Amino acid sequence: MATKKDTTVKFHKMHVKTGDTVQVIAGKDKGKVGEVIKALPQLSKVIVKGVNIKTKHVKPQQEGESGRIVSQEAPIHSSNVMLYSTKQNVASRVCYTFTAEGKKVRKLKKTGEILDS
Repeated sequence: MATKKDTTVKFHKMHVKTGDTVQVIAGKDKGKVGEVIKALPQLSKVIVKGVNIKTKHVKPQQEGESGRIVSQEAPIHSSNVMLYSTKQNVASRVCYTFTAEGKKVRKLKKTGEILDS
């Protein structure tokens, strides 16, 4: 008897969020710095502006229209990016601390910069 596969979506805890500035630490785009456009916690991946560019050939959709080639960013795994401080131009690991109001925020270990305001 066949059992049903678990179809619930698993969300992974990630150290980066949409809008963060990150540096790529592995892969063909190693060393590039960009902003996270979109975070995909289901896949544990992120889309970074200007990183992992793929070309896609698009067929014409209407009569008389010509096909085209579109360049767009593809997702990369969140473990291949590291948070980046634009003030001191250095990549750093992240730790979690509490503010005076008791709110949990992310902080860069190297610089002490608070990311969540």
